[in-house]
Amino acid sequence: MAAVVLVHGLYHRPEHFAELAERLRTAGMEVVVPELHRGSLSADTAAVQAAIEVLPEPPIVLGHSYGGSVITGVHGAGHLVYLAAFVPDVGESAAGLGGASPQLRDAIVPEPDGSTSLHPGRAIDTLFGDGPEPLAARAVGLLRTQAPGCGRGVPERHSWKDTPSTYVVCARDRAIDPGLQRRMASRCTDVREWQTGHSPFVGRPDLIVELVLELLATRNPPRRNEAGTTPR
Repeated sequence: MAAVVLVHGLYHRPEHFAELAERLRTAGMEVVVPELHRGSLSADTAAVQAAIEVLPEPPIVLGHSYGGSVITGVHGAGHLVYLAAFVPDVGESAAGLGGASPQLRDAIVPEPDGSTSLHPGRAIDTLFGDGPEPLAARAVGLLRTQAPGCGRGVPERHSWKDTPSTYVVCARDRAIDPGLQRRMASRCTDVREWQTGHSPFVGRPDLIVELVLELLATRNPPRRNEAGTTPR
């Protein structure tokens, strides 16, 4: 069975991918959505790596936003998908690449314990503004506080250098500048551009399902050997 690992961004939860995950499962795929918020980029990457390693076949691994920094550090993926996501090179972090747009920074609310949250009224327009209102409102309600520092984490390895990858530029994104996305996309094997906002899994999950099915149809993933690693 083909497998897909969905990796969410900052402030998000696995539940943000619920509709997308259900559609992928209906299409016959095994879907894993790890919980991040482990306190650091390295800890988040380890959680996703653990999810990849228990799968029988190298999965498609999709990272959204900060999730791109996470999937950059894994190994054993069959294909990487960067969805409006960061693609760090050596020594780079999401924050160092440009990070949040001014509009997203205006939505960030400092909390007394050093964490941050997103102002609901500003987040709905910045992250989910092109989605149907009830779905966007639900997505905002799922947002959680974020511990500091993850966006400044630097990946220890750079999987896009040895794994096929597709970058999806979200041309109407208000959270990460589409111009920055296009520059990062040049590091990937293939580039797509959708006329969506930052979070198409909320309003247009069909686009992602179609992309995953296309990628599965055009690749023949290698099987892991008896040692549990993927031959290269």
